[in-house]
Amino acid sequence: MAHRGDVIIVDFPFTDVPTKKRRPAVVVQAEAYNLTIAKTVVAMVTGNLLRAADPAHLFVDPKSPDGASSGLRATSLVSCYNLITIEQDDILKALGQLSPVLLQRLDECLKAALGLQ
Repeated sequence: MAHRGDVIIVDFPFTDVPTKKRRPAVVVQAEAYNLTIAKTVVAMVTGNLLRAADPAHLFVDPKSPDGASSGLRATSLVSCYNLITIEQDDILKALGQLSPVLLQRLDECLKAALGLQ
């Protein structure tokens, strides 16, 4: 079962071609729904740092104290405007968990991506 803030590996689908790419993602769905339904909402993780200043992207440095628990190997961005819904059974592997500080920042990135106050 997935938990909010888990860093996982999934086959992330592309919208413009009928293929998937194995990549990390972060579970963003509320814990109550992760416990009661078989689907979960995740945000894509990318190693492309070009959008690091964008408020809808969470910067994660695995060498920092807050990023160490993520399980990511390289500095990455969680793209909060690139969300998909997956079956929890489709999670291939768990890498780690975002720290409480990064979870709080994730909330701010999601608010920016979704236009919430």
